[in-house]
Amino acid sequence: MTHSPLSIDLDRSSPVPLYFQVAQELERRIMSGEMPAGTRLENELVLAERLGLSRPTLRQAIEYLVDRGMLVRKRGVGTQVIRPRVRRPVELSSLYDDLARVGEEPRTRVLRLAVEVPPDPVAAQMELPPGTEVYVLERLRLAKDEPLALMRNHLPLGLVELDEGELSAQGLYRLLRAAGVTLKMASQSIGARNATPTEAEALDEPPGAPLLTMERVVYDDTGRVVEVGSHVYRASRYSFELTLTG
Repeated sequence: MTHSPLSIDLDRSSPVPLYFQVAQELERRIMSGEMPAGTRLENELVLAERLGLSRPTLRQAIEYLVDRGMLVRKRGVGTQVIRPRVRRPVELSSLYDDLARVGEEPRTRVLRLAVEVPPDPVAAQMELPPGTEVYVLERLRLAKDEPLALMRNHLPLGLVELDEGELSAQGLYRLLRAAGVTLKMASQSIGARNATPTEAEALDEPPGAPLLTMERVVYDDTGRVVEVGSHVYRASRYSFELTLTG
């Protein structure tokens, strides 16, 4: 797929670097769908000349978007738009709400909903005596009909009545808040590993593909554990964003 010759109005008196102005405008067009996946950029030399930029400046803009998972360089093809990764801030929010906020049209398939005794380590995380029954919930989350994440959650009984239909229609945290649960804080760890054959099939990835992992324990405003979550995400379509301050 090609695109019409690229034209960008640049403010050369602005303190914003020219490469970043180019990158921001390209990002806007990609996210809005003006430059859909498959769109090829022109040769760097031709494009730099048209925009009145040096080639290193244009290359810096392109590299910025390559790093953000919006462009890819392919030998023999050139620079091409790819479907952007879902970038999720590391905060106490649900994946469903994060996807809805950026227009990714979340959908959920409930794979399993049961009441059973969890493994002892999970009971310990939930601060429950061994042998206590809890909700066990397994879901496949999709973004615009594309598999994105497999989620396994344990919740204590008595907080909220979980229903497969409701869980398919909206996010877990929305259901908890609607039931009067105030989510206050979470302990969370992020990692990575390779997909098992079952995970790879569910997420439409090759066996052994890289996955991002998130383990989370969520507390309400009384200090009670309300959820223990174990999620895996497609690394090809997903990333976490952190803001660091010093």
